[in-house]
Amino acid sequence: MSAASPLKLILASASPRRTELLSAAGIPHEVVVAQVTEHEDATTDPREMVLHNAQLKARAVAKQFPNAVILGADTTVALGEHALNKPANLNESREMLRRLSGKTPTVHTGICLICQDLGIEELHDITAWVKFRVLTEDAITQYQARVITLDKAGAYGIQEGSEIIIDDYQRPISTIMGLPVEFVVERLNALGLRARISA
Repeated sequence: MSAASPLKLILASASPRRTELLSAAGIPHEVVVAQVTEHEDATTDPREMVLHNAQLKARAVAKQFPNAVILGADTTVALGEHALNKPANLNESREMLRRLSGKTPTVHTGICLICQDLGIEELHDITAWVKFRVLTEDAITQYQARVITLDKAGAYGIQEGSEIIIDDYQRPISTIMGLPVEFVVERLNALGLRARISA
């Protein structure tokens, strides 16, 4: 591969929010969902969990596309040392929102960038805080009626209905949405890859 040859960026994630964030940042990419079993034990250190899963996804796809830049990502919400992953049902979703009421949890997103042919592999944990309002049962019911909570870590999303449950949050919002796209662009530029990524 010559130094000037174009590269494809492949997002190793099924998350529509992540592909929307990349598209909004003007980064051409393809999506290849990694066929892996993610580690989601809530007793695991949240940082280690997201780093493990991001790397697991990226490495699995990199095996198929060694000459592409692979981006793996994983996000969870941490309350203290405990991870709040995607709830299994609405009752679990409600319980998570009760636990988050009046608290300021940390959102952890693990980022893994790999290009096997260029010998690149790096792993990062990007964090942000979210300050929750004190939530009444009625507020939780209203939020669950408006937002699909079962596909979101911590049973909430910052981009929809946040005025019901969120008081404040750390910018940029992309970190909380599941892909700190500003950081990804910064790393692609630092590695000399951004200008080489093509559709």
